[in-house]
Amino acid sequence: MAMKDQYWMQLALEQARLGAAAGEVPVGAVLVMNGNCLGKGYNQPISAHDPTAHAEVVALRQAAEQQQNYRLPGATLYVTLEPCSMCVGAMIHARIERLVFGTREPRAGAVCSHFRLLNTDIYNHRIDYSEAVLADDCGKLLTGFFQQRRKAGNSTPGENS
Repeated sequence: MAMKDQYWMQLALEQARLGAAAGEVPVGAVLVMNGNCLGKGYNQPISAHDPTAHAEVVALRQAAEQQQNYRLPGATLYVTLEPCSMCVGAMIHARIERLVFGTREPRAGAVCSHFRLLNTDIYNHRIDYSEAVLADDCGKLLTGFFQQRRKAGNSTPGENS
């Protein structure tokens, strides 16, 4: 499983790099089912003027459209950064089977860092998860992005809101 997880996480990192090139916080996601990529995306709330346009939601929307179904049982979502509570909720509603993420999100992570939403039994769906797949690469991409922004004297619009 580890080699497959690394392969798909590399594709999620490619998405994150596309986001960084577009001036978005570099988070990427890839949704896979039966060895096929059904959806992919990167953070785009700034360019899309959409607070819900996180990489995970973009990938889920694309996959649901491709499958013509809002439920995605058997799917695995690969994302470079630990998801927030909104994205965890979307994954639960989509009924994905598994989440694999790269690095933890110390400020708003809702899987391990803070809320541990996937470890509760209040939901009617369980999602297995794995973390730290290509964690160094995922973390360096984010750290480098924010260091660059600080050097340039820029912040992400709405970052401090």
